[in-house]
Amino acid sequence: MTPRFLGLRTTIYKVSDLEKAKLWYNALFETAPYFDEPFYVGYNIAGYELGLQPEENPITTKEETVLTFWGVEDVNAEFERMVSLGATVHENPMNVGGEIMVATVKDPWENIIGIIYNPEFKLPSTT
Repeated sequence: MTPRFLGLRTTIYKVSDLEKAKLWYNALFETAPYFDEPFYVGYNIAGYELGLQPEENPITTKEETVLTFWGVEDVNAEFERMVSLGATVHENPMNVGGEIMVATVKDPWENIIGIIYNPEFKLPSTT
């Protein structure tokens, strides 16, 4: 039976200043967008889509209901680099069991960005 859900594809962050956000995310992910329009900026991050969309009605307090965690090899080093780029601490790096480490920061537009090191998680083979 073919699965109905094929896995995660896109995470979108809403921002009040798309041009500034684009520069910030270019530096954070060390890549340029593959799609760049006034209504949407799309990045390919290791096969996953990160999207930036302008907020129609910018807000200063965003709900913290959904977290996306981007895989990294060194949570502590990436956390420090993110903060050095202007992110603010949301949750400091912590061990959540075994070798799994997580941390979260807020971008300059109050979006939460999670990072995770999880040696137990492996993507399914596509071959």
